[in-house]
Amino acid sequence: MYYETTASSSDVLALLAAFGLGILVVGLVIGVIMIVSLWKIYEKAGKPGWGSLIPFYTNYLYAEITYGNGWLFLLLFIPFVNLVFLVMMSFKLAKVFGKGVGFGFGLWLLPVIFYPILAFGNAEYQGVE
Repeated sequence: MYYETTASSSDVLALLAAFGLGILVVGLVIGVIMIVSLWKIYEKAGKPGWGSLIPFYTNYLYAEITYGNGWLFLLLFIPFVNLVFLVMMSFKLAKVFGKGVGFGFGLWLLPVIFYPILAFGNAEYQGVE
């Protein structure tokens, strides 16, 4: 017996569509996890949780929580400076919640894991020094 093993173009398109849909669903789940985590973190810091839903305002609140000056979020618009500032903000967020440098690395490198830990764990906002 002879079986044809070549895939038709419709099979390939269906596979690509399924893969794309899977990527979309995973992305949406990660997005919801991050928004909910930021909402809770903002509330712990005494800021409005709904601020995590508003573009630019969420960055303003994040800078206010970490540095005490929300207008520092404007540094995020400067190429290359924004990359350094985002890393610094991760470490500063860990510090204002009483966590160490290792936790800062976690916030920077594995945010999907460490932001929920910070949000739903027992960490308390200690304020900016």
